[in-house]
Amino acid sequence: MEDLNEIVTRIDDFVWGPVMLILLVGTGIFLTVRTRFLTWRNLGYALKSTLSKEARTKSRGEGDVSPFSALTTALAATIGTGNIVGVATAMVSGGPGALVWMWISAAFGITSKFSECMLAIKYREVNAKGEMSGGPMYTMKKGLKNKTLGVILAWLFAFFAVIASFGIGNMTQGNSIASALHATFHVPMKISGIIITILTLLIIVGGIKSISKVSSVVVPVMAIFYVICGLIVILGNISNLPSGLAMIFKMAFSAKAVGGGLCGTITASMMSAMRYGVARGVFSNEAGMGSAAITAAAATTDNPVRQGYINMTGTFWDTIVVCTITGLAIASSGMLGATDAAGNLLTGSDVTIAAFETVLGSAGGWLVTIGITLFAFSTILGWEYHGEKAFEYLLGSHKYNMIYRIVFSLVVYVGCTQTLSLVWNFSDIANALMAIPNLICMLLLSGEIARNIEAFQPEIKKKSRSKHS
Repeated sequence: MEDLNEIVTRIDDFVWGPVMLILLVGTGIFLTVRTRFLTWRNLGYALKSTLSKEARTKSRGEGDVSPFSALTTALAATIGTGNIVGVATAMVSGGPGALVWMWISAAFGITSKFSECMLAIKYREVNAKGEMSGGPMYTMKKGLKNKTLGVILAWLFAFFAVIASFGIGNMTQGNSIASALHATFHVPMKISGIIITILTLLIIVGGIKSISKVSSVVVPVMAIFYVICGLIVILGNISNLPSGLAMIFKMAFSAKAVGGGLCGTITASMMSAMRYGVARGVFSNEAGMGSAAITAAAATTDNPVRQGYINMTGTFWDTIVVCTITGLAIASSGMLGATDAAGNLLTGSDVTIAAFETVLGSAGGWLVTIGITLFAFSTILGWEYHGEKAFEYLLGSHKYNMIYRIVFSLVVYVGCTQTLSLVWNFSDIANALMAIPNLICMLLLSGEIARNIEAFQPEIKKKSRSKHS
């Protein structure tokens, strides 16, 4: 067993290694340049559209849920433990400079997210039940000129998405919730498991409509709640903020390993900051992975580009807003590089909890635990939809979706009560392997992406003109 675990861990390290990160960020850079930076230039328009009243209605075009609900369901799957635990891990392993590399990968990730979501809406289908089915697998099957390649890539993507949905989108999250509740409130893991399993089943049995109803309330509320708590911590440690920021930027670009100051015993070079920052950034916002595109395809819209803009803001909210709050709270708290009573380096959620406790006392630990619980639970819901649609694609029918929903809910219990590093590493590999067909597809269709985004430009200009006139 140990040998198998080691082999899988090695494969996991390889698939998430430099080649994968270069592919992910490289595709983002290529698409950003190819679309003439329009995704950056129109970020203001995109954020305004997301927050507009119209985004909450189903007034334009066809779809299952409102544009805002499609975004929040995609965000439910992406704003997860990565925003609390992942940022902390990146800053401990790669130094505080990892935060800058998270921002850089997110900036290019915005275009990847736009591209995959826009294409998913363009090539979506209506299934026998009258529901939207879409995502990178449909884009590959219908959009690529080489049909054989399209069918193979589509099958691989859907297959890896189903595996990833049980691991990264289910068991890992369940385990984070149960561990956090056990550590902070001493709730037995089995009790957490039973409660979360029942709640999951109650919500997902209703499909995308009930998932999006819950997500469109829970996601904005939990994100705002967490951001406010984080801001209180940052303001409480405001005197450390300038040196915290200086350290973040200095350590992001220093060729040799530096440390000291606010980061205690941690030393890191630019290479490790880059590696951990990009890896955790991609893990957190999932840009280029293709997962969010599955949910985007359920949106009610009359133009794929319009919804592409709304969905790409997911990367902005996830990484530029939520991850930054965690990062600055940790950097200004002086808890980076701190050790526990036994002399072990604090890592993961412990660092974030210690940072919050510097200002909020023991309530800081409770707030982070509640944050982890809500973030992780919403991830389970969002990923259920991703996995279900991939499962439906593989079987060519929606008839077995209810079986998937029930099995998925029961697996949550296993995740809450067992630490299965083997299963997690497997799903982590599947998560990386989902990205490869998706990136190939976006690169092959980059000309089409550029044409579609250009064609929509007059509409944005018209909108800004009507505001000024």
